[in-house]
Amino acid sequence: MNFEYFCLTDPGLVRDNNEDAVALDPENQVAVLADGMGGYNAGEVASAMATSFIKTELGRWLSEGGHEASARELRRAMEICIDNANRSIFNAANANPQYAGMGTTLVMGVFQGTRTLIGHVGDSRCYRLRAGQLVQLTRDHSLLQEQIDAGLISQEQAQYATHKNLVTRALGVEDTVLLEVSEYRAEDDDLYLLCSDGLTDMMTDDRIAAILITAGTLQEKGQALVDAANDSGGRDNISVILAHARSRPLRRGLLSRMLGQ
Repeated sequence: MNFEYFCLTDPGLVRDNNEDAVALDPENQVAVLADGMGGYNAGEVASAMATSFIKTELGRWLSEGGHEASARELRRAMEICIDNANRSIFNAANANPQYAGMGTTLVMGVFQGTRTLIGHVGDSRCYRLRAGQLVQLTRDHSLLQEQIDAGLISQEQAQYATHKNLVTRALGVEDTVLLEVSEYRAEDDDLYLLCSDGLTDMMTDDRIAAILITAGTLQEKGQALVDAANDSGGRDNISVILAHARSRPLRRGLLSRMLGQ
């Protein structure tokens, strides 16, 4: 299975700065998206640290033989990278008064043939579009999601909640953090969307699905998502990563030999 990638980040219409960060390593099939938080410019420091560290360290591990690793070994490598990134952000926040309290949510994907591992911390999400159906693969680590799970608030009421962005898990806030990792089997034409809440707070899942289904290239789909979020108010930074799975094409020469041509 081959994967084609596209990423885009936009400050939105309200914020002066962009605290989101995205990183792609197509060679090692790694995608990372982070949504920073904190005073001054600390949020963008945290998100940049997280994406850069994970892209570099996980990419190095994969390039040195990690592509042959088992799912369990890959999951452990992801957890170690997150733990090290978390400690780096936490230590930087405690050593520099201007970075005090900074942190970041994160969602990442490692795409290896038909094996896809998705990890996340906080409320940055991953969706999968398959055969016209959009499914949210991650579950927010947020106070709102906990209230939904407990039956205290309905999904419909949650759309109008005022505390959507209160996360219960983030990198850099404490000296340890738990990465939630799930494994999926990729199929031909699957489209994975990694995004920050600047997209999902502005748009329903149905609207996101409609854009992914109808737009053309990955670049056009990504740009259409960002434009739609801005058209809906653009109250936060907006970031998207798209990963499109395609079966490896059979080489023409081989096909000709098989057909006796």
